[in-house]
Amino acid sequence: MSEIQDQALIQCVDGTIANRHSMRQFLPKPVPKEVVARLLELGARAPSGTNVQPWKVYALVGEAKAALSAAIMKKFENGEKESREYDYYPKVWEEPWLSRRRKVGKGLYSVLGIPKEDKEGMQRQTARNILFFDAPVGLIITMDRRFGLGMFMDIGLFMGNIMTAARARGLDTCPQAFFADYPVTIRASLGIGDNEIIVCGMALGYADKAAPANTLVTEREPVESFAEFRGF
Repeated sequence: MSEIQDQALIQCVDGTIANRHSMRQFLPKPVPKEVVARLLELGARAPSGTNVQPWKVYALVGEAKAALSAAIMKKFENGEKESREYDYYPKVWEEPWLSRRRKVGKGLYSVLGIPKEDKEGMQRQTARNILFFDAPVGLIITMDRRFGLGMFMDIGLFMGNIMTAARARGLDTCPQAFFADYPVTIRASLGIGDNEIIVCGMALGYADKAAPANTLVTEREPVESFAEFRGF
């Protein structure tokens, strides 16, 4: 490659990564199966320990996606809870993470016009997760439970590839840990064996750029706040 081509590639990759953020309202425009398959193919280029490739994906559209959403919504509306199969958040929130969490929550409800005393409004917004925020494609990502904690890193790299490749194609995503809260219902709806951990879900489609929910762009801490440079 020439230096000009190198710079163009750098700008393309950097721009794709920098312009990705989670979307919470999608258009009904369908995503062809071959596009979804290509995104998963690129996702699988992620590195994994000794190349075991621990990820498994259930890609859902149409009636299959609607049936899963309906099953979870029934549990959610009845207040029936299931247990997540792994720890995602800390058991006790401390700083600086507590402030960051509160800031993103406040930011989202602010752009949606939901005041903090409107608990029902917050519940309705939480329920939007169940519908994959109306995205035409819903992904459920699992991993065999025989793998150790480290393999979750590989799943994250896999998902990152998918989200970056989607953004490069004008598509958007929202990774959703929410779905890990309903492992029993998801297994029953999709016919998944007990040997698989429900890791998370992901909404995939064309974002509704006019939707207030999609105007929220979360901040990132400066590099100096989380990195130490030694020996440079």
